[in-house]
Parts: sequence; C-alpha cells; structure tokens
Amino acid sequence: MGSVVMGASLRKSMIMTAVVLMGATGLPVRAAEPTATGLWEQVDEETGKPESWFKITERNGIYEGAFVKIFFKPGEDPNWVCDKCQGADQGRPVQTLTLIRGMRRNGLSYEGGTIMDPRDGQVYRALMRLTPDGQTLEVRGYLGISLFGQSQVWHKLPDNSLSSQETRPAAKGTAAPQKK
Repeated sequence: MGSVVMGASLRKSMIMTAVVLMGATGLPVRAAEPTATGLWEQVDEETGKPESWFKITERNGIYEGAFVKIFFKPGEDPNWVCDKCQGADQGRPVQTLTLIRGMRRNGLSYEGGTIMDPRDGQVYRALMRLTPDGQTLEVRGYLGISLFGQSQVWHKLPDNSLSSQETRPAAKGTAAPQKK
C-alpha cells in the first residue's frame, strides 16, 4: 500500500513540476487568444451588402491589412486607381493597396499603426479591437485622439472564402458597420 501512495505522490509531483516548467518557459498553459490575422468582410452600412474583403497578415509582430476583393456597384470603375495617394501608392490599383500598416498587438487590441482612405489618399492613425470570440473586428481611423474618428465593424470570413467561386453575402443578423 505504501508503494501505491508513493506512486500517486510521485505522479502528482511530476505533474506539478511540468506545470511550473511550462509557466517558466513561457509555453502557453491555456488556449491562445484569437488574432486579427485572416480574411475580413466590410459591408455597406446602408444596404448590408459586402463592400470589400481585407486580409490582415502579421510579420515580425507588425500587422498589415490589404484589400483582396472589392464588390463594385454598377457604374463604379473596376479599374479604380489611387490618384490621390502619396509616394509609391500613387496611381496604383486600389484593389492592390495595403491600407493598414504598422499595427502592434496588445491583447485583443492593435495600436500604433495607420490606415489610409483610398478615396482621398489621407492617412489616419488607427486602432483595431477584436472581440474575444475572434469573429468581429472594430477598425477605427482618427486624427489626433481616437475620439475624433470613424469606426467600421468587420466580420471574420473563413480562410477559404477567396478560393470559393461564389460571392458570399454578408452574414445574416450581423450589425452593419458603425460610424462614431
């Protein structure tokens, strides 16, 4: 009976040691938080129809977001170029532009970056906030302080949406982007 108790005690000690070592080495003990990387949909706030898709990527702790698809309305130029953009982006097709640059993650928030409005080429400071379930991303561009800005709400898309031949309508029951 002594060896059974000693065996159970030894197993318990080994498990506790493993838990302590995992914490000390920085290995995650719980599930990882969701991330903003991936494919996102922005919908027209008046019609609720898809307006554009963005892909957010991370490289060396810096997050960027680019157009991957624009749903042009009848009469809009599908060859839209950014005539008012500055530098290397001037005259480039809007559908190829990186709009979000320099964002750094802080938990579920992303800060310290910029967002460019391709309609006028203006670059704004930016914040992004991800919901805990990782399905909604609030993207806010602003001047000076975040109080003076505008937000859009983007919805997560499955990563394989781009390879799908069908255009996916906006998710039913989701709120349209909000301006603040």
